[in-house]
Amino acid sequence: MYITSIEIRDQRFDLPDGVGSDATHTTPKYAYAVCCLRTDSPVTGIGLAFTLGAGTDLVCKAIEYISVALKGREIEELMADFGNEYRRMADSPSLRWLGPHKGVIHLALAAVVNACYDLWAKSRQVPLWQLLLDLTPAQLVNTLDLSYFEEVLTRDQAIALLEKHLPTREERTGVLSTGYKGYDTSVGWFNYPDEKIVLNTRKAMDNGFNAMKLKVGSDDPGRDIRRAALIRQTAGDAATIMLDANQKWNLPQALYVCEKLGDINPFWIEEPTHPDDVIGHQAIARAIAPFKVATGEHIPNKVIFKNFLQAKAMDFCQVDAVRVGGVSEFLTISLLSRQMGVPVVPHVGDMGQIHQHLVLFNHIGMGHEHLFLEHIPHLRPYFVHPAEITGGYYQVPQVPGSSSDLKD
Repeated sequence: MYITSIEIRDQRFDLPDGVGSDATHTTPKYAYAVCCLRTDSPVTGIGLAFTLGAGTDLVCKAIEYISVALKGREIEELMADFGNEYRRMADSPSLRWLGPHKGVIHLALAAVVNACYDLWAKSRQVPLWQLLLDLTPAQLVNTLDLSYFEEVLTRDQAIALLEKHLPTREERTGVLSTGYKGYDTSVGWFNYPDEKIVLNTRKAMDNGFNAMKLKVGSDDPGRDIRRAALIRQTAGDAATIMLDANQKWNLPQALYVCEKLGDINPFWIEEPTHPDDVIGHQAIARAIAPFKVATGEHIPNKVIFKNFLQAKAMDFCQVDAVRVGGVSEFLTISLLSRQMGVPVVPHVGDMGQIHQHLVLFNHIGMGHEHLFLEHIPHLRPYFVHPAEITGGYYQVPQVPGSSSDLKD
């Protein structure tokens, strides 16, 4: 199956009042820069990069630059040594200067890479999770770029980690029957009034969710403390509640407010300060223990993830395949996280469409703990094969590809 042409789309979606709001992004517009790999067959590979509207056109232009070399390539040949192809695209000399490995260029790379994996799975007529499980450890590692990981995860170590979990895969395939547990991230958007948070919490529990998230980071810390107490009172002591500050606090603020929020026993406090501040996150993680820090939504690449993991500055890794360099870099970071004993609970800029596949592979193929996957329902009507949630669990996708196709 040969790639014959590349189509690029800028797709933006309006959201109802309050939806998607957080302390930093108060009026978001969800959007995707979309890479479409057309082939000499009816099959098209679709790759997504998540944005918030303005600037999506810049990412689309960068996709044009990065993807041009894929025209004429045969998908099996391309993916057999995709790690080297990935590095060639990521390190294109003139474009690398604009990052390196971050910002507009890296988002564009995510869309291109995700389109390649989607096309590969569709060409084999299997869902992405099945494709990844069907690969041998060496074949999977061939799709990854482990450069700058030499001191923490060599190629041989990555293969050995995957091989170690091969004999026990059967013990983890029960997830294919139960589905993968979800958590409701939409109960407590920042701009929602208190009464809507209470109503949404009750609805979430009625729909089978016992884990949910509240946005914090108000200018008035008392508002955060009040709303956190409200959701705990509504959900009860048995519920799992996460708090997300979306980078709003400086370090002294984070230390102060996190201490106060500890009264509701949060499962984690997410993005408590600037996403590049490794040492700041390290200080917060040490100060608030045994409460946990989750971060990764805005960490741009594997090298910075490596630094966070080395510094023990994250307790949960929230790598997102539509924010870093696509499925390939997601898997690279997942492997290192597994090596270093940190659970991966992805952020889902894709609304869970791709990540429902990736967490299945993480659990079955790498032995990552089956915790839960964020669920955001707001773009469901726009996907051809939207993620299905039943009783609070993602149902296992069966359609070939990565579930990324958007309606025309």
